[in-house]
Amino acid sequence: MNQASSTLVIGSTGMLGRAVVQELATRGLPFTAVGRERLDLRDHACLAQVPATFTHIINCAGYTDVDQAEQNEELATQINGTAIAALAKRCLATGAVLVHFSSDYVFNGLETTPYRTEHRREPINAYGRSKAIGEEALESSGAKFLCVRTSWLYAPWGKNFALTMMHLLSKKTALRVVNDQRGRPTSCSHLARVTLNLLDSDATGIFHATDSGECTWFGFAEEIKRQLGHHCRVESCSSAEHIRPAKRPGYSVLDLSKTEEITGKLPNWKENLRAVLNCASAATNRS
Repeated sequence: MNQASSTLVIGSTGMLGRAVVQELATRGLPFTAVGRERLDLRDHACLAQVPATFTHIINCAGYTDVDQAEQNEELATQINGTAIAALAKRCLATGAVLVHFSSDYVFNGLETTPYRTEHRREPINAYGRSKAIGEEALESSGAKFLCVRTSWLYAPWGKNFALTMMHLLSKKTALRVVNDQRGRPTSCSHLARVTLNLLDSDATGIFHATDSGECTWFGFAEEIKRQLGHHCRVESCSSAEHIRPAKRPGYSVLDLSKTEEITGKLPNWKENLRAVLNCASAATNRS
């Protein structure tokens, strides 16, 4: 990407969208940012009219409520699946590169070593199925695309595990957090940087981008507690003790080797977490 590029960011007001907009602005790259009120992924007629002047379309929008997707799978599939097919069709017509974000939840969670990009999709919940449909739509579209699978997103803003823990640890004397789901946390700001670096290298196809290192949700919470210096007791529990509508994969660590061949070694999640918590704490102190 360069100054001659023109980028449309869809879902710019969401947690990831904000990070992508900030990174584009930091690099001095021209972009147009739109939220759902201006471009709704459910409106395929609107998607078909996206101006041909954009060289890149970065889709940060999506149906992200994993548990609600169990009851609203048709809607989740419409937003995460069929809308992506419509966007890809438009990009094929205009020649734009489509950037889309997918999920570790397209895998079944039964492996014990990190999932490579080419591993077979086998989602175990409605959200994962909707994201898998979006990936398949990209692969069959004929459009030029970059699909970035990621996991466990967090940021100094929005609704996410890190901020929830930050709040609860300051209010509670004890918390129970599941310790049998393992993955890679991902700072949204870090993900935005890696994605634009991949675009700078003209990368296309499916890539994985997360923070490096891995942990369980319990380990994630413990590190948040350690960095913040709270005294709340964090107790380990199993997924069976914390029933949720959507089944979660037990192991969803994404292999980063393909990405790191282009970007170099990605920073550890504990480093990125520190930056996010510092930013969130500063924002809280200002308010």
